[in-house]
Amino acid sequence: MAQTNNATLIRREIITRLCRLYAENRLDEIDRIPLEMAPRNTTAHNSRCCIHKARAIIRYRIMALLGFNVADETDELETLYSYALRSLAGTDRGKGVLTVVDEACTSCVKSNYTVSNLCRGCLASHCMVTCPKQAITMENGQARIDPARCVGCGLCQDACPYHAIIYVPIPCEESCPVKAIYRNAQGIEEIDYEKCIHCGKCMVACPFGAIMYRSQLIHVLHQIAKPAKPVVAMLAPAVCGQFRADYTAVAEAVKQLGFTDVFEVAEGAVLTARHEAGELAAHLESGREFLTTSCCPAWVEMAHKHLPKFLPDVSETWSPMRYSASMIREKYPDAMVVFIGPCVAKQAEALKYPGVDFVMTFEELGSLMIALNVDFQDSEASVPGEVIRERAFAISGGVAGAVAQYYQGEVLKPLVINGINKKNIALLRKLSATKHEYNLIEVMACEGGCLSGPAGISAPAVARKLFNARSGISVDQIAITGF
Repeated sequence: MAQTNNATLIRREIITRLCRLYAENRLDEIDRIPLEMAPRNTTAHNSRCCIHKARAIIRYRIMALLGFNVADETDELETLYSYALRSLAGTDRGKGVLTVVDEACTSCVKSNYTVSNLCRGCLASHCMVTCPKQAITMENGQARIDPARCVGCGLCQDACPYHAIIYVPIPCEESCPVKAIYRNAQGIEEIDYEKCIHCGKCMVACPFGAIMYRSQLIHVLHQIAKPAKPVVAMLAPAVCGQFRADYTAVAEAVKQLGFTDVFEVAEGAVLTARHEAGELAAHLESGREFLTTSCCPAWVEMAHKHLPKFLPDVSETWSPMRYSASMIREKYPDAMVVFIGPCVAKQAEALKYPGVDFVMTFEELGSLMIALNVDFQDSEASVPGEVIRERAFAISGGVAGAVAQYYQGEVLKPLVINGINKKNIALLRKLSATKHEYNLIEVMACEGGCLSGPAGISAPAVARKLFNARSGISVDQIAITGF
């Protein structure tokens, strides 16, 4: 899902500027970022309105990157520096992993249905007669839809003989597989955290960059600056698809950022695969028909919130992140543990389970490297040293393939759910209600697996090529055979 467009480039620039200010002990200048990024008498801010709105949008994006929910703002005159100090002091920053920058969320259509210039203003007025909410009137010989009354039923579109009424999607709402985002009375999108599974699809889909994840980066920088405790990073398997360098080179670059040590989450994935294989055998022996994987936090969240019938069959095995964190604490008992990956849902998982202190994204890692001028020499060898096959957890089908390597029991009949979307949710509902042949179901929220995570750097197609070249694992081979 990761995309490189103007909205993501602006977000990454803000992250880079924030990191640089902290590193140079100039955090008190944070309020200058909106002014510098949207200077007076230029069009650099690329605003559809005015420079003041452009600066407000940047300000609220910075609030999110400081860890705050934009909707919780109570004083519009409070400085960003004040927010930064509050964040570092551990002030309650509100709920939810994702937040909506309301100032940026004003440009989408007000109704999903609109009348095009194909309208002939016909005497029959099928659209007006059909509308159950009297939302359509005839003005100057053309139909007009009142967005305040329209309920989006689509009956007018079906009734128009000229096909003059078209459906215009609202990207964030269209992308959300669980209908957790909706337009409120003020016309601004709002996230229902009781439904949200933190998959990040809405963030990627929004063309205006109005949806942000609430970052923990400033806390990580603050911990690195403290010499009291070791700060240990663990890199998700998908890292092999993010940079044009092998894993060893990336790990060394991460150490240059100030981390005490770096662990590979693929090592924790080995334990996940082994334990899940044993759990699967015991689960089937107990009379249950199937087991689903548990390494994708968005899927586990969806099972709890939207598919409760699946809960008895969702694996209780720890995710690779949790196993890796426990391994780190054996070596560094008092360490601050930081997970770095492409997933925003990992932050929600880390909040629920002890052992992981903070979560960073690959996007933040790349921006931090730029801010601190840290680079790595690309290696000639594609994969130096040991190749951990559980790096395949980053790819759709990789988890099922890894479990298959350790499974000992009746014939394994896996099913891979490649991405959580409306179609696959309907399939999952059907699987939970009817008998089927599958006894292991792998579910990944992102199509293609973690390589397509919403907070990655590389586009999915590029990530697959890099992963093939750098991980020692063939993506195509995994998709077909498991390994």
